[in-house]
Amino acid sequence: MKAMILAAGKGERMRPLTLTTPKPLVRAGGVPLIEYHLRALAAAGFSEIVINHAWLGQQIEDYLGDGSQFGVSIRYSPEGEPLETGGGIFRALPLLGDDAFLVVNGDIWTDYDFSVLHQPINGLAHLVLADNPNHHPTGDFTLTEGQVTDGEPGAQTLTYSGIAVLHPQLFEGCTDGAFKLAPLLRKAMAEGQVSGERLKGHWVDVGTHERLAEAEALIEASR
Repeated sequence: MKAMILAAGKGERMRPLTLTTPKPLVRAGGVPLIEYHLRALAAAGFSEIVINHAWLGQQIEDYLGDGSQFGVSIRYSPEGEPLETGGGIFRALPLLGDDAFLVVNGDIWTDYDFSVLHQPINGLAHLVLADNPNHHPTGDFTLTEGQVTDGEPGAQTLTYSGIAVLHPQLFEGCTDGAFKLAPLLRKAMAEGQVSGERLKGHWVDVGTHERLAEAEALIEASR
């Protein structure tokens, strides 16, 4: 199974750090966020990685190179202008092939074991959902007996972690350009085509300076 790291975000809420550094290269515990993913993916048996980029993307290519120093092979999908999550993945599909692939947001930190996902999926998507963080108390979706639905009224919700396995058929009928991933997932959920699991381990959506500090505290505690 191939894996894709989403690394095209601009990280505006993390300025001034991201004025000169792409968000996935922002360091937590002295190591760029994206490097944690590469090392974890390699350890989990993922050897072929696709990375999209836009804002200061050349810095990402210069730092990571062909991936050999991390024990993986990296191919890049440059966007020029951001295509949002759905459009970015769609643009990279020719590099990802015809089978389901893992996708992970480049701006999260987690100690989740990616090897759990190294298996076929039933349906169009399999989402890893986390307990709702303080900054997103309402959550995103409901997980019931391994199936994910679009947050039903009164039901307990969880937050999409930015980790998933997607099948290329999820993007059937899409065209090149900027579009979001969530509407595609919600359509597939309505058709009973999305499975899920609850994230085991630590997870931080590193979208602000405060959450970067939270990730650094967890990293320090694990050393």
